[in-house]
This record gives sequence, structure tokens and C-alpha cells, in this order.
Amino acid sequence: MKPAPSQQSLHSLLSRLRMKQLQLLIALDDHQSLHKASSALAMTQSAASKSLAELESMLDAQLFERTKSGLIPNQFGHCVIRYARLMATDLGSLCEEMAQIRSGRGGRLAIGAVMGALPELVVPAVDALQRRHPELSIDIVEETSVQLLSLLDEGHLDLLVARASVSDNPGKYHYQPLSEEPLSVVVSGEHPRVRGKQMSLAALAGYRWVTYPSHMPLHAVLEREMDLAGVSMPGNAISTASTFVTVALLQQGTDMVSILPTAVAEMFVKRGMLRILPVTLRSMSQTIGIVTRKGGQLSRAGEAFVGLLRQGAKAA
Repeated sequence: MKPAPSQQSLHSLLSRLRMKQLQLLIALDDHQSLHKASSALAMTQSAASKSLAELESMLDAQLFERTKSGLIPNQFGHCVIRYARLMATDLGSLCEEMAQIRSGRGGRLAIGAVMGALPELVVPAVDALQRRHPELSIDIVEETSVQLLSLLDEGHLDLLVARASVSDNPGKYHYQPLSEEPLSVVVSGEHPRVRGKQMSLAALAGYRWVTYPSHMPLHAVLEREMDLAGVSMPGNAISTASTFVTVALLQQGTDMVSILPTAVAEMFVKRGMLRILPVTLRSMSQTIGIVTRKGGQLSRAGEAFVGLLRQGAKAA
């Protein structure tokens, strides 16, 4: 049986593609000049030009537009450059991990997580994983799901505990839901206890709000809750994506209020830094889950971490 056309194309590409060509693409994207890119790679300009022409012929597509300001990647160029960077990063990670294994340090795992996943899911799993594998090096990046997906695409992270649904193309990821993310309205730990079992967002009209940037899902949740409560979003809010900044601001006075994932809020409540107000929010943030690249293969450490995450989610 003959290979499918896509398989034939892949075999042809693998047999002809050279890493130097991918390095050239990355350099061209960085410098937008054939002369500067060739100099950065210690190539002659004619050799760089020939290499680019061979690659464009191989892919049957022009990758750059020749403009007065330099070589600008077109939509094909952006696509190929993205994968070139991914492959270069993966090869760099390969060399680094093999060097760590040779030195007895046992490899590396890079994890991305949204704020709400850290206290009850990521931190306990990381602690358990390193106790089992004390030689393992673990990197943790906290960011928004959008930023984390970009880092995953570029190969800087091995897996995420985040949301794939915020992507323009969520189908390109494997997503395994772990848990919901309940939210709480929080104030300083010095705020007097509220009498009664319930209060509304409307009752907080005189408070100063610490909110989230408009691109973050928690901003949309707060907008929806304000709308349901019949009140407007505060015009003089302080906006930050940082949990540390939010907590520090709340501790400045009892007239400031914000929302946090309940797991994060409870961590600060236990230390007397925050107090949760008895406000029932109708909205539930989207589920948090394990996000990996389709076609990618996790290391043994990555698979072990996923197993620990699942155990933690079941126990929560």
C-alpha cells in the first residue's frame, strides 16, 4: 500500500529539511534582513539566499514578502517560523535534559498554571513529585491561560493546568478537565465581620474595587455579576493581574474589595490576611484542566505529575 499524500510529503520534508534552514527562518524573523540574518549565523548572504530559496521550493510556498523595510513573513512564513521555533526549543530542552541526566540531576519539567489551580492542585502535586524524584528540576510559571497557551505552543512549557477554551483553536490541544473554580469576594483580614448570612454586591457600592485587566476571564465574571446585581462596574477601580498586588492592596484598608478563586482566598484567610464576605456569586468560572499539545509526548516526570494532579482533584 502506498503512503497517503500527507505521509509522502512528511517523508520528503524529513529527508530534505535541515536544522540550519530553520535557524535561518528564526534569524530572518528576528532581523528582517537577509544580510543581518546571515551574519548572525556566520553564513554568506548568497548561501543564506540559496538556503531560503530551497526551503520555499521544498514547501512550495513563498514565506516572506520583500519590502522596503526588509523581509516580512507572510501567513505561510508565520506558520513555518512558529514551528521552527518550537522545534528549536524542543531540541534545546533535549540537550539540557540529557545534560542534567548525565550530571545526576534527573531532568526537568516545566509547568504552567493559572492562579486558581496553584493552592489545591499544582502545589501539592509538585511537592509530592519532587519528594519521589528529588533529582528532578521543576519550573512553575503562573500566568493567564492565554499567555500560558502561547508558551506551550512555543515549547517553553511541557503542560498546563489552565483553560484551553480561551484559545482561538482549542481543538489543537488535549484537555482533561480537573475541577471547577469557585470564586469568593474578599476584603482585608481586619475588616469587621458582616452581620447576617448574606450580602449583595450592591451593598459594596461604597467600597474601592481591585479588579482584573479586561483580557482576563475574572474580569468578565465580575462584569457579569455586577450586571446581575444591577450595579455598574466601578469607574475608579485599580486593575492588576497579580495576586500579590491584590492582597497587598486589600490590606491597606477595610474599604477595598476584590474577587479571588476560593482556593487562593482560603489560603490567605488561614493566615489572617483576608476575610471572605458572605456574597453568593451566581457565575462559575470555566473548568481548570490539564492542557498538552496534540502530537506531543510527555516525559515520565510529566506523566507522573498528571497522575498526581488527577489524584488531587479526586480528593478535593
